[in-house]
Amino acid sequence: MKINIAIPHALEIPALTQPWELTLDHKDVLRAMKLADDLGFHKCMLGEHFLIPSDHLEASGAFWHHGTVFLAGIAGATERLGLASSINILPLQNAIVQAKAWSTIDWLSGGRGTAVVAVGWLKEEFDLLGVPFRERGAICDEYVQAMIALWTEDKPEFEGKYVSFKDVGYEPKPRNLPLWFGGDAEAPLKRIAKWGDGWNPFLTPPSQFPEALDFIRSQPDYHGRPIELFFPIEAMKLGDGHVENKAAAETIGSWNVQQTIDLCGWLGELGVTETIIPLPPLDSFDAYLDRMRWVAQEIMPKMG
Repeated sequence: MKINIAIPHALEIPALTQPWELTLDHKDVLRAMKLADDLGFHKCMLGEHFLIPSDHLEASGAFWHHGTVFLAGIAGATERLGLASSINILPLQNAIVQAKAWSTIDWLSGGRGTAVVAVGWLKEEFDLLGVPFRERGAICDEYVQAMIALWTEDKPEFEGKYVSFKDVGYEPKPRNLPLWFGGDAEAPLKRIAKWGDGWNPFLTPPSQFPEALDFIRSQPDYHGRPIELFFPIEAMKLGDGHVENKAAAETIGSWNVQQTIDLCGWLGELGVTETIIPLPPLDSFDAYLDRMRWVAQEIMPKMG
């Protein structure tokens, strides 16, 4: 099991954000990510939104970064730490621009990026950005194919409803850029089977992971590669629309070393390959840094 780390103060979802995080500035965040790099965490991760409608602010908050821009900044401050979106909302940005952003992260970081994409769920955000919400699945499929063409073909060419290009040059090509998909319905699982290296579920219960992985491998166009699976333990705190699951929130982060190791072992048996060890309630940034050191010293060496 590989241990990732969530970037602190990358969002302000009430169910996930602790009060001390709100005091952090960019220097604090980069300090934390440099420590994560030194301690051997596998990846840092953050999500993105662009505009949050007023009626979603209570659950989601207004504070969100642009995912690839933020990760590029962390790339310059670290040497080994993986850089993963969780997730990029693929239909909301032009495929060519997104492909270039990820190629840039790959180049800047020496191949440490992982693009984790999904179709998105917040209809009002699509409306505000002028993207047809009901077509987001079709847009996603075209964008994925267009991005892969740009990343892999010597003379990239693609013709579609939402994006087209030919007779173009595109450099730099990524040297190592896994493509993961987020989501819980059949459509993202089918995308993983055809194009993906990994899966980032959101609302799928862990007990259903083996069934979902079997579904991916059963698809006629399954590419045959192993499927990585990231499940952050703290995701148990959230329900649909970022609404807090209060029963889970009361216990997550309170386990001792052996309970945490046992939980990671159970998730590993279900197919999970990467997770994040959740935080207990903390009172300061220094306590957070100490918690990172505790995870690195007490948990990570026992993950195998």
